[in-house]
Amino acid sequence: MRARALAAALLVVAVVAAGCGRGDGKVTTTTVAGPAIGAKGTESTAAEDLGFPAFATKNTTRVGGADPTADAAAAARAVYSGASRITRPHAVVLADGRDWRIGLAAAVLMGPPVRAPLLYAQGTATLPAATQDALDGLQPTGSKPAGGAQVIRVGDVPTLPAATKTTDLRASDPIALARAVDAFQSAARGTTSDRVLVVSADDAAYAMPAAAWAAKAGDPILFTHKDDVPEDTRTAIAAHQQPKIYVLGPPSVISENAMRALRALGSVTRISGNDPVSNSVAFARFVDGAFGWGVVDPGHGFVFANAKRPADAAAAAPLSASGTYGPLLVTDQADRLPAALNGYLLDVQPGYTRDPVRGVYNHAWIVGDEGAMSVAVQSQIDALMEIVPVNERSTTPSSP
Repeated sequence: MRARALAAALLVVAVVAAGCGRGDGKVTTTTVAGPAIGAKGTESTAAEDLGFPAFATKNTTRVGGADPTADAAAAARAVYSGASRITRPHAVVLADGRDWRIGLAAAVLMGPPVRAPLLYAQGTATLPAATQDALDGLQPTGSKPAGGAQVIRVGDVPTLPAATKTTDLRASDPIALARAVDAFQSAARGTTSDRVLVVSADDAAYAMPAAAWAAKAGDPILFTHKDDVPEDTRTAIAAHQQPKIYVLGPPSVISENAMRALRALGSVTRISGNDPVSNSVAFARFVDGAFGWGVVDPGHGFVFANAKRPADAAAAAPLSASGTYGPLLVTDQADRLPAALNGYLLDVQPGYTRDPVRGVYNHAWIVGDEGAMSVAVQSQIDALMEIVPVNERSTTPSSP
């Protein structure tokens, strides 16, 4: 039997359906196989068995889980292979995956100084096989900024063996839990951040891009309702002592009433697009001093996730905080690249005049299986990542 290239891709995964947006609470089992090593040229499916083009193309790599639990495990192992002590993380976050807001808030712990990738539990039940396998492989060494903890348990998650040093972050609801995560991050840093991100507590698709930035920069994510800023969010922001507050989302998601309440707590800047796709592009382009990706030119990494799988945002956050570093871009379709993404990628496509070896390059991570993003869309993204002669840039096809 061939060895599998991604130990984290993770064979049999138990997932609570309620954590994927269905409310029936049933447990389903999904089989996710990674690409095989050792395919022979005598086999007609050798290329597919090796993982091409679904697992990878020349400019894209897919984290192809059927659910966020598998994607989190695979992304964590992609960033921290665990093959030697120097490739093991100091700590790992174990977050309750039944509510996308918990993972989103916990994504900041991948940022400095803790640098903890996130894995998902499904409540206090036995850990999903993918999560347990990844945790066994990662073997966190213990984080000094996190008080020596190897695992930071966020929300209602299983108790781990006594030999594992853990610290627990719990609260009555996800909004209060975000405040607890922020306080923990501030304690680990030894100071509060002078910047905070405020996102919708009710519309995940607009909030998703915040996870990538929080993981890269260590700026906390806090939640608001459309017209009302929760008390836990107000208290958390007040602890930052008049920080710069960046609100992600248009007035249809976070209204001017909420903005007025936030202005009493610090300076407020809105970053927004009219829909989740253009909203993610706006955040990718945005820069204000040291805040924001400011990706308006070639030579960057990108992460793509489907808005229908919001927990994938936190699952994939380590990919934005290491390697090629880059913003999370949201699609709302599995089988077509939205026009806003196509146009943006054309704007930042690499080009060369003489020798492509002297150029700069883009790379994309595709998060989720073909139910989240088809191979046809992956291929189109690959073409838009490709460095091309400058006089050919405008000829890239606009649809798969």
